[in-house]
Amino acid sequence: MKLTIIIPVYNEAAHINELLFYLKNNLKQPTNTHILVVDGGSTDNTPQLVKNNFSSDNNITLLNSPKGRGAQMNFGAKHAKGEILYFLHADSYPPPFFDQLIYNEISKKNLAGCFKMKFDHTHWWLRLAGWFTQFNLKFFRGGDQSLFIQKELFNQLGGFPELHPIFEDFSLIRKLYKQNEFVVIQQSITSSSRRYTENGIAKLQYHYWMMYLKKWCGVPTDRLVIYYKKNVR
Repeated sequence: MKLTIIIPVYNEAAHINELLFYLKNNLKQPTNTHILVVDGGSTDNTPQLVKNNFSSDNNITLLNSPKGRGAQMNFGAKHAKGEILYFLHADSYPPPFFDQLIYNEISKKNLAGCFKMKFDHTHWWLRLAGWFTQFNLKFFRGGDQSLFIQKELFNQLGGFPELHPIFEDFSLIRKLYKQNEFVVIQQSITSSSRRYTENGIAKLQYHYWMMYLKKWCGVPTDRLVIYYKKNVR
């Protein structure tokens, strides 16, 4: 059994090298793991950094894809050779030996799931928000927690939606919960708090809550994109 890590990137020059070195140093079974860095047309030197530092590493491959996180992750999945897919943000760091933790769940017939999460910040609200992610409820799920899924199951469910630049994880995770096919591994992935510190923690959390509430109430995604661009970006 092999694992393919899929990392969608766009202008991640500040993070990509550190993440790739971290992943290589924290794998239990490195020969069973292939990393796909899927670039969506970066205008900084993200692709060049990957080429310069990892071109001789047969377990790391740089792919070029149309821009959009959903499209990039689907593109990576199409090129994945592993039976297990692991989707990871470029500024999130899974726990040591995360690959073995995923294999352990797969061996128990848990075919999809994520890690609980903590932020790289000590603010009380971010610590509380991370604490809630230990519970296996779809309301507490998000892309920052990463996602592992059996490739066959991923294909059966149709992958990620590609039409909109937000909530690309929402549709797939909702399908997994409907099938009772989701587990939360009780070790923490560490996620960047940069968007919170740039926008203001209370302000950004309010807008995230409003977006989730609107989504659960059936507001069309194109209207949520307008809200996101106005209040978050």
